Amino acid sequence: MLITILLLIFTVIVLPIFSVYFGTPLNTLQVDVLWSTIYIVIGVVAYTFIIGELTNNNSQVDKLWSVVPIIYVWNMFYQAYQYTHVINERMLLMSILVTLWGIRLTYNFARRGAYQWKFWAGEEDYRWEILRKRPGFNNRFVWMIFDLFFICSYQNVLIFLFTLPILATLATNATALGLADYLLAALYVGFIIIEYIADQQQFDFQTEKHRRINNNEALGEYEKGFVSTGLWSIVRHPNYASEQSIWVVFYFFSVIATGEWLNWSVVGCVLLIILFKGSSDFSEDISANKYPEYKKYQASVPRFIPFTKIKKG
Repeated sequence: MLITILLLIFTVIVLPIFSVYFGTPLNTLQVDVLWSTIYIVIGVVAYTFIIGELTNNNSQVDKLWSVVPIIYVWNMFYQAYQYTHVINERMLLMSILVTLWGIRLTYNFARRGAYQWKFWAGEEDYRWEILRKRPGFNNRFVWMIFDLFFICSYQNVLIFLFTLPILATLATNATALGLADYLLAALYVGFIIIEYIADQQQFDFQTEKHRRINNNEALGEYEKGFVSTGLWSIVRHPNYASEQSIWVVFYFFSVIATGEWLNWSVVGCVLLIILFKGSSDFSEDISANKYPEYKKYQASVPRFIPFTKIKKG
């Protein structure tokens, strides 16, 4: 916990100051486009908090996680065009990539019952229900504060932050679109494909497991309760690993544009990595308590980075 807190402090305070001081600060165009999008973010935070509290379904951010980044990047692209009357090809490419990412993730979320005609209803993240029952969080006021500041505010701001490399490409000294951008685009799409395969393997496993349970059939290989084959035999969270990689690659578009390995837009992808570390800790704690075989799985398969576990024997 202490390490996570220190990383957050470093990322939120030290890293931006360092990158702005030693890098190139935002120009007037970037500041204007930034503010035009911040207003949208504020609206999204208010919406997710109000609807979540009224309906007692705190997965409103989850419903928008794959949607609002598309809105943010296209708004920044459009606002930049309105100011300059020039199509920024790198911003256009990045917006298309985020749209592809969003369509895939929205589809995966939708097939799990997350969206209904009652837009506030649908599947809620199982971890919120578990967390609400834990000491401290089972207090209604405490949970409301947690919902406002972490679930709605922090996560929505984080979503906005990891889209900001597209704004960094509007730097005054930005280079033209080139081969390196297309290589990054191919890598970005590659990680989307890996993420799709991982989610499909998880979906197939859980679907068949529950089908057998509902029909009182022998579980066989599904008895241990969690998927550990395919991509899941290489890392414990191939979908999480791909998601983090997608936004790290997205950041590198800003590196190519500015020529600066460290610029102010790095904060989003770093915070996302920290979030997935904490989120996976929580998920794995639940799985280890629920499935007897899970600790053996943890001991033999790396969490995010392949081939980092030393085989014994």
